[in-house]
Parts: sequence; structure tokens; C-alpha cells
Amino acid sequence: MFFYNAFRAFRMFDFELLTDMYYAAPELWYAIAGIFGLLLALLVWELFKILKLRQRNYFLNRDRERYAETLYASRDGYFAFIYPDQKINDPRKHIVEHCSRRLAVMMNLPNGTKSVFDDLLKNFYKDDVKKIQKYTALLRDEGVSFEDEFSLKQPGKILRLSGARINGSDGNIYCDMIWFRDISFEAARISELSRQTELAAAKTLQLEDLLDNIPYPVWVRDEKLRLQNFNKKYLDFADNKSKDYILENNLELTTVNGEPVSQRLAEEAHATNRPKKAVVNLVKNGERFVMEAVETPFHAEGCLDKIRTAGALIDITELDDLKRNLKLHQNAQLEILGTLGTAFAVFNQQLKLAFYNKAFAQLWHLEESWLEQQPNYSSFLDSIREKRLLPEVPDYILFKNEEQKEFSKIIEPREDMLHLPNGKTFRRVRAPHPMGGLIFAYEDISDKLATTSAYNALLSVQQEMLENLLEAVVIFGTDGRLKFYNQAYLKLWEAPQRLLDNEPSLDEFLDTQKKFFRTDGDWAALKKEITTHLLSVTTKTFILTRNETDDIEVTAVNLSDGALMVAYKKI
Repeated sequence: MFFYNAFRAFRMFDFELLTDMYYAAPELWYAIAGIFGLLLALLVWELFKILKLRQRNYFLNRDRERYAETLYASRDGYFAFIYPDQKINDPRKHIVEHCSRRLAVMMNLPNGTKSVFDDLLKNFYKDDVKKIQKYTALLRDEGVSFEDEFSLKQPGKILRLSGARINGSDGNIYCDMIWFRDISFEAARISELSRQTELAAAKTLQLEDLLDNIPYPVWVRDEKLRLQNFNKKYLDFADNKSKDYILENNLELTTVNGEPVSQRLAEEAHATNRPKKAVVNLVKNGERFVMEAVETPFHAEGCLDKIRTAGALIDITELDDLKRNLKLHQNAQLEILGTLGTAFAVFNQQLKLAFYNKAFAQLWHLEESWLEQQPNYSSFLDSIREKRLLPEVPDYILFKNEEQKEFSKIIEPREDMLHLPNGKTFRRVRAPHPMGGLIFAYEDISDKLATTSAYNALLSVQQEMLENLLEAVVIFGTDGRLKFYNQAYLKLWEAPQRLLDNEPSLDEFLDTQKKFFRTDGDWAALKKEITTHLLSVTTKTFILTRNETDDIEVTAVNLSDGALMVAYKKI
């Protein structure tokens, strides 16, 4: 509709009148056209300036928003004292306080970003508040920057405050800002690390004290087998040179021949990855020491490629002296054993014959040339078995294996008998040897056993004869205790058999007869009189009256071995 009305007005416009007016005063129209063009140009220029300003304002607003969001995204909160333009007469009256969102959340401020500085101070302890106020006053008055850490009243919460003044390029003061960073986690971590460091230092000190108080030198080498560390005892054997000097020059301990005590061992241990040891001789302050050098490889820092070694020198001087003395004593003892008539032999840890005497060779009918070849125990058993000098066993292999196992079982002397097929009996004693193996002692006791058997048979006959006597008989040994009684005595005196079996003394024996002398008022005197008669050299026979009913004839006889036989007969 608008375009339609404009078209109608254009058609109704009188162009002829306009043409006449142009021709009547053309200069006027030229002036009007120039003015109109100038106005149009000014309008276009102003529009261009407005567009440029709007564009600049757009980018300024966008940068401001970007910087603001960057501040909001920071992990730190801030509180700013914003100053107005310095052209104002009294700028301090127009200072604006601004609290960031991060700070409001960090300190849980009820008023959020509208909080003032005093609202912040309520979260700190009284002494810290005074300190913060002093820092802030110096910042605002003199522009002095600061940085410090403070604990909030909230448990475990620690903040780091950093104050700084922000100036423009023209010297104009923009604001004073205090940044707040939550370092609670870092502080806790640092505290834990400090505690662990103190514990590690204490443990390190303990280990150093432990190593320094070991009574012999110890050290450790690096991958190139250079000395890396050692204890104080190492310094004693290194002529008390300083630790730095020893490490710098890789000063090795040397033997009496001037050779390093363990460098070669360290190389072997490093190459084979196995501990190596050797006995070395050292001189310290003019005194000779026999020591055992040990180098033990290990993987450093849990890495298989880093092989280092730990070394030690252990004093075995006393042990070496003991071994030397023991060897001398053993040789002396073996020489003594060699002269004895008892057969002796020593089989070492490898079950080989290490020593024998002539009686051993003669007892087993063995050639000394064969014994000098140090046969093992198995060969020895095979040899004497061929001569039928071993007991007959159903399984010889099992017997031989059990015999050899005894080398690892016998820890104290053990005695047994060997009954040979030829009727002889050997007494064998096996005992552990101090240097390993067993000592064997053999004795032919065939004649002794025969004599003992005959003696026991004779005693048995004699005992049988005494048992069949009608008289009551008892025998006391040389120790004064009852050794024998017969059944006739038990019947005559009604004695307790259990008491007699316990070998009572003469005094205890007579007390069993007390009940037969009740009429006698003084038993102690009577017992003393009986004892005197029994032990008398002259009086051998006397009469005892029992309860005034019967008389007993007592006869005491001293036997050839010093024993006393007493016979009782009722008359």
C-alpha cells in the first residue's frame, strides 16, 4: 500500500515546474546539491565512526568477559581493592572492594561476592588477623607486596595469601589485589614427606650406627667395583686415612704381601653372581691377623643390570689358632691310638679311611698296603665280608646302606656287639669325629664273654644250692647292703619280700626282725648288740631268743670277696 501511494504521488508531481525553476536559477540548485552532498558525506562518516566504535566496544567487552572468566576459572580466589581514576579529588573515598566467586566458595562466605574484607578476616585466628591487617595496610599505603601462609579456623585448611599492587602503564593505580590459594593438600603432603624424611634420616642414622659398630670392616662397591661406602672399622685397617681420601683414591685394604684383600674376589663374585670368600693375612699396628674376606653380589635398586658387591673382613685369628691346636692334639691322639692294643680307625666325612692302627689291620686280617690307599667304608665292609668277619644278615645291601647312613645319624658314642660266624664276638664303639666322620673302636671280647658266662653259671649254681638249704641264709655285699636271701629266711622271719628286694642296709634289715623281740624293752640296744656280734671278727655264732618262745642260732661268716653271709637256724 505504501509503494502504491508513492507511485501515485510521483505521477502527480509536476516535473515541468521543476525544470523551469532549474533553468531560472541554476547556481542556486548547484549550491543546494553541494550542501546536500556534504551533509550526506558527513552522515556517512559519522555512521562509519559509530560502527568502528561499536566494533571496538564489542571487542573490549569480549576481552573483558574473557579476562573475567579467566579469573573465575583460576584455582585461586582474590579480593581486590579497586581504585577510581586519579583525577578524582579524593580517590580513597571511592575505593571499591570486590570478592571473587572462587574466594567466596573457598571460604564459604555467607554474602558471597558481596562480602567485604572484614568478612574474610572472621575465618582466621586472632593473631593471624592482626598479621593480615598489617600486610594489607602496607600494601594499600605503600604498595608493599607480601606472601605468607595462614591456617583457617576450619580444621586442616591452610591458605597462602599473596598481595600485590596493579599499576597502569601511565602510573595510574588500578587496584590492590590479595590472592588466596588453598594449599591444604600440598601442606599436608609436605608435612607427610617431612615426617617420612625424618623417619628415613633416623633409619639411615641407625643403619650407619649399626655398620659403624660392627667389630670388623664392611664395605660396598658400585657397578664398576669401586669403593662406594664403608664403616669406621675399615678406617682402622686403612691407617686411619680420611674417608674422602679413601673414596677418591679407591684405597683398597692390602695383605701382608701388599695385594688387595678382596678386589679379585669382587671381580669373581661380580662375574659369577655368587658369593666368594678367601682367607687372608693382614697386619695392623704390628699385629698379624688371619681374616676371612667375603664379597657378596647383589642387584642394586631392584635392577638386574646393576650388580654391586658387599664385602666384609671377619677376624678368624682365634679360630685359626684353635684349628691349628686341634690339629696338633688330633695328631698326638692318633699317635697314642696307634700304640694301643685296641683296634682303632677313623673314616672321614667322605666315608674314606683317614687313620688306622696296627691292631685294626691285625683284627680284620687286612693288608696295610691296601689300607694306605684309603678305601671307603663300603669297600672295607666288602673286604671283611669276604673273610667271613661280618655278622650273617639276610640282606647285605640293606645292611651296608644302613651302616653308611649311621655316619649322618650318630651324634654321641654308640656301642654294639658284632657276633661273627666263627663264633667270636667283637665289641664295637662308634663316636663322631670333631672334623667329621666317625671313630671306630673294636675289641675282641670272646674270651671275656666266655669267662663271664662261666662265672654267671657258677653263681646260678651257688644260688640254687642256697635256695635249697633248710637254713635261712642272707648275704650282704661289700657296700653293706643286702644282696641275697633265700625262701627259708622269708619263712623263718616273715620278712617283707618287697623291702628285701630293694637291698636294705644292715640297720634296715634288722628292723624287719623287731616284731619278734617285743618283750625286750630296749630294741635299740639289742639291735646294736646284734650288729656288733655280726660284724665281730671273733664272735661268729650266737643265740637269739624270740619272744621267749624259741631260740635262733645265728652264724656270721666273712666271704673271700669281703661280703658277709649270715645263717639262721632254729634250735
